Amino acid sequence: MSLRPIITIGHKTLAAKSAPVTVIDDGVRTLARDMIETLHAAPGLGLSAPQVNVSVRLIVLDLSIGENPDDLIIMINPEITSQEGQIIREEGCLSVPEVFEKVTRPQKVTVQGLDLEGKERVLEARDLLARVFCHEIDHLDGKLFVDRLSPLKRSLIRKKFRKAAAAKP
Repeated sequence: MSLRPIITIGHKTLAAKSAPVTVIDDGVRTLARDMIETLHAAPGLGLSAPQVNVSVRLIVLDLSIGENPDDLIIMINPEITSQEGQIIREEGCLSVPEVFEKVTRPQKVTVQGLDLEGKERVLEARDLLARVFCHEIDHLDGKLFVDRLSPLKRSLIRKKFRKAAAAKP
């Protein structure tokens, strides 16, 4: 296992729709293990493959941030099949460091995908877990949480990161 660099807002991989995983092989399993290690080191609640510059539909979630192995969820080709309610809560992202804004998300979702053995999984998630699923699946579709903000807020955040990137040697 190894840590992978997390790319940030403005990187082209974050704006592209990710390809479905068609074969679950050692490469996919290694990527998942690396993503888990990267997620826990960051630390964060969820990480998508595009955030480590791999444009495939794979996410890892762990609300315990490594404290409880039973909380770890690895999902390949996840899709939200139903959603209910709405809740507004502050959200951040490892790919948009030090930015936190209120975002509206469903309160409950049902997510379908595959595990690392290729078995179908269907999970119902509420509240924070539902939010993290939605956030990570957005990444797979080339969307950041800032894309859900008002055009003015989104523009200011993107401008801030462009300016910071231009200032780097």
